[in-house]
Amino acid sequence: MSDHVIVLPGGGYGRLSDNESTTIVAWLESLGLSASVFAYPVGASARHPAVLDAVRGEIRARRDAGADRVALVGFSAGGHAAGHAALAPGASERERVDLVLLSYPVVSMLLPTHQGSRENLIGLDASPELRAATSLDLLVTPAAPPFFVWHTAADDAVPVQHSYLLGMALAAAGVRHALHVFPRGRHGLNLARRDGDGDAALWTSLAESWLREEGWLPR
Repeated sequence: MSDHVIVLPGGGYGRLSDNESTTIVAWLESLGLSASVFAYPVGASARHPAVLDAVRGEIRARRDAGADRVALVGFSAGGHAAGHAALAPGASERERVDLVLLSYPVVSMLLPTHQGSRENLIGLDASPELRAATSLDLLVTPAAPPFFVWHTAADDAVPVQHSYLLGMALAAAGVRHALHVFPRGRHGLNLARRDGDGDAALWTSLAESWLREEGWLPR
């Protein structure tokens, strides 16, 4: 069976963070996984549904290239893009996502944060209906793929409430998931391997164990 992991960096839908791209691919490849960074639309090109369409197009391309299973790994706004592609209705069989790993993700467009992501994706004047339609926690169904989510309680850019909302929705729908919240750490920790990142440095080993449990790594 051929697997591929698509990495979606953060950047508030205004840019693509270098901090969450090739280093993440290198980590995934060190586990024996095939992985690549996808440069989804940002800035003026990011307006919904452009990002959703682009990510689903990349999923189709990876399946056309021979991938039997496709996972998405997303950070911050890239976490929103990953979750949206996995949860939004209307995906074809070739656009189906098999596994999702989210780091400090933007989840809700109904919360006042993160305004930068909301402004770039749907505009600050978006209707309540559009804000709800792009809020991941409101899109979860029992058919959702397994999710691994981690965040820090000290994140003041994308508050941990985002991940709590998603975790509660996944639990209510009976979707297999893991949710880890660490007490310390700023937004954008990447692999959390710098001095001062605290227990958040455990996220990669926890994710590796979860990937193994889900059958993506050999036992």
